[in-house]
Amino acid sequence: MKCTRCKKEAEVELKSHNAAFCRDCFLHFFENQVAKAIKTHKMFSKTDRVLIAVSGGKDSLTLWNVLLDLGYEADGLFINLGIDGFSEVAKGKVEKFAQSRGAKLITVNLADDGISIPEVKNKIRRPVCSLCGQVKRYYFNMIGLKNGYNVLATGHNLDDEVSRLFSNVLHWNMEYLEDQSPVLPDEEGLLKKVKPLYRVTEFDTSVYAFFKGLDFVDIECPFSKGATFTVYKKHLNQIEFFSPGTKIDFYQGFLKKLQPIMADDKNDSKNRCKICGYPTFSDICSVCRLKGYR
Repeated sequence: MKCTRCKKEAEVELKSHNAAFCRDCFLHFFENQVAKAIKTHKMFSKTDRVLIAVSGGKDSLTLWNVLLDLGYEADGLFINLGIDGFSEVAKGKVEKFAQSRGAKLITVNLADDGISIPEVKNKIRRPVCSLCGQVKRYYFNMIGLKNGYNVLATGHNLDDEVSRLFSNVLHWNMEYLEDQSPVLPDEEGLLKKVKPLYRVTEFDTSVYAFFKGLDFVDIECPFSKGATFTVYKKHLNQIEFFSPGTKIDFYQGFLKKLQPIMADDKNDSKNRCKICGYPTFSDICSVCRLKGYR
């Protein structure tokens, strides 16, 4: 099998693109996909200060590496969830990467505020994953604003976005569909949020991380077992195997045909948390409630 771009021996086949690449050409292809996402959706420019939400996993470290290679001013923010046997490993991976690239890293420990994820799990009666996501988004936003960043970037790839879209359509979660986009503009109290990896799959980021020799966390969060999105990804991968290109067609179709209509009808009315000022639909945001405020 020959490389589609240079005709050397190929190492990677991407059936969804009807292409195969050698190592150098794959890295070129991958960076071009990220650069195209940034340009198409006007995510940010070289003059913006970009804060990357890093977890220590392959996707967020890949994103950080690509943005630095493309010449963007990109710093990292790591939220220490306080999960035994997981969080310290992830922290070590992120710190190692930041040191290797001479990049700035900000670290926040949830235990300092009394809301480490194990503590949160003991306070609620439902699965902790969704609330964990809310807590992380809260700190990503608040720390970003506090430190003067223009944009918050996350490492969500195509598989993440397609699984989320599938779930939201399956259950007709209209309020979540309204906010599903590679770019969420900034507004009062909220940073602009972008997803530069939305054009590449989880397989693509795995190959990129391998070729670049990135040292990332390869263990799952112990609280993520049985997560619904994992089941959706499995079934979507089966569909993709028999019909290559289905994932990108599904997501791009949503962005082109449905998302603009939903954006026009979007209801942005929100209150402000009376404790911290964070946008919320109630008087006190979920994070302040976890901290014990009433």
